[in-house]
Formats: sequence, C-alpha cells, structure tokens
Amino acid sequence: MKPTVRIGVVGVGAIAQIAHLPALARLRGVKLVALCDNDGPKARALAERFDVEDVFTDIEDLLELDELDAVIISTPNHLHEPHVLSALAAKVHVLCERPLALTSRGVERILNAAARADRKVAVANNYRFRSDVQAVSSFLRGGELGKLFGVRAGHYQPRRAAEGWRFRRAEAGGGAFMEHGLPLLDLALWLADFPEPVRVSAHMERSRGASAVEESLVALVECAQGKTFTIDVSWSYVGAEERWWFDVLATRGSAQLAPLRVVKELNGKAVDVTPRGAATRDSVLLQSYRAEIAHFLAVVDEAASYEPPTDQVTLLRLLEAIYKSADEGKEVRL
Repeated sequence: MKPTVRIGVVGVGAIAQIAHLPALARLRGVKLVALCDNDGPKARALAERFDVEDVFTDIEDLLELDELDAVIISTPNHLHEPHVLSALAAKVHVLCERPLALTSRGVERILNAAARADRKVAVANNYRFRSDVQAVSSFLRGGELGKLFGVRAGHYQPRRAAEGWRFRRAEAGGGAFMEHGLPLLDLALWLADFPEPVRVSAHMERSRGASAVEESLVALVECAQGKTFTIDVSWSYVGAEERWWFDVLATRGSAQLAPLRVVKELNGKAVDVTPRGAATRDSVLLQSYRAEIAHFLAVVDEAASYEPPTDQVTLLRLLEAIYKSADEGKEVRL
C-alpha cells in the first residue's frame, strides 16, 4: 500500500477550481502531481497557485507520467467517456464528474473496461456525501421513518447567458436537467436503494429551437413498489433568488434538505427529530467534495470497499427515457 496517492486532474474549469483543487489541497494522503487542460496558460496559473509539478494540454501525455495512481476527470460531458477509457487503458484509477457517459451503453463500456484493466472507476455524485444527506440516509437505512415512497425535488436557477459547451446539446447531452436534474435524480434513487423504474412522464421547454438544450424540465418517475419521484428544474427562472429543494416522504416520517429537518411519527404525533451537529464550517459543496474525494482515495488505497458504479446504467437509462418522453410528448414505459 502506498502512503500517498498520486493524482492528476484533467479539466480545470469551474468545478475543479471551486471544489476539486481546494479539496485536494486540504486532504492528507494525496499528492496532486499534474493538471491537464487544453487552456495551457490557465492550467499553469492554477498549477502555480496549488504548487503542482506538471502541466499538460493532452491527457495522453499526462497518462505517461510514472507512478500516476489516479485521475479526476472534469472535462465537458461528451469527453468523459473517452477520457475515462484512456485512463483505464493506462491502468489508472478514475473519479469522473457526472455523467459518467452520455448514454447507458457508454456507461457499460466503461464498466467493462474497468473490469478488464482491474482498476476502479467512481462517479462524482457528491450529493450523496453531503453531511445532511448522510443524516437522512441513517434515518432511512435504520427504518426510523418507515418506508420511503416519494421524493419531491427541484432546482431553479436564474436566467444566465447562453454561452459555453453546456448549451450545446452534442457536447452537454442535455441542458437544465442534465446540469441540475441528474444529481437530484441520482440522490433520490440512491436514498430509495435504486428501485426498478417502471414509467416516466416528462415535459420540457426550449426557447431556441428543437436542436437546443432545454431551459426547464419537469419529470415524474414511477418505480417498483409504488415509489415516485418528481424532479423540477430550470436555469431560466425569473425570480429574486436561486431555489433548491429536496423533500423525502416516508410512511412514518419525512425529511428535507437545505435546511435539514427530519420529522418522525411518535405516538401518533409528528415530532421534530432533526439531529444537531450535521452542519459544517465548509460550504455544502466543498464539504461534500472533500468527503467524496477522501472516500475515493480510501478505495484506491484499499482502505474502503469498492463497488463498481453499475447503478449508473440504471440512471442513464432513466435519463434517456426522460428525454424521450419530453421529446415525444408521451409516457415512456421501461
């Protein structure tokens, strides 16, 4: 077992700058050895700021580094699959930003490649690692709230300029739902132990033509055992401030995030049992990424158990069904 995991970051855009690099700088047992981005000057400036030895503009050059243990992939969505496959071919472990691929078949190709290479691949579903989510998960896994039967979640972001790869469908794979809805859907499925999806109904709005990504989308997902999820997102919201919500409905209680509140039925009465101490001095984003990366490092070091992200096949199949329903204007059965 190596005392230090040597890691490189591929793609140093916004999420790397506000989450990955600050988190790596504060974690023990890891050495950030290289940055890679097609914008060389930006990568060099960040390397100087975070005291990183090497800078590359081509992932293949990065992967030739001796003793590179792992990489974090945070490039545009359409590059995730080829970059992950390149890293696995070089016998390097991978933590990839969501989505792992743009299609369910792409996820399957990655899982097969990881198995052949005998390397670990993980997805940056950082919501799962939020301290408030971990608290809710403990209540649910312990059966204290009864059986989960629904999640109602959404994210409204005020309108922003339609610039960059996220607004090009070929590169992003989708718009507001890919950006804001996918992590909410993954979290809902994860808390519900990934029940089998049965049918989907979705509606979306596009203001710039059929070839553009969606500005808003609402989806109703029905799963086995009567579990239902509604995800409502927009990045063209006309309002005073950004809105984000996540409500869990269960047979003997409920929970909500941001702020955390847990209510449990006791002797026929609804009682607030919200745990104290779930908050953190860090921002929710940075706290979740630090926990996620720490877990990934433990998996690479074999200090934590590893489970291949096969659940992402289910997630991407469901995503495909949501977009199909929205495109065709009818219910899709799975």
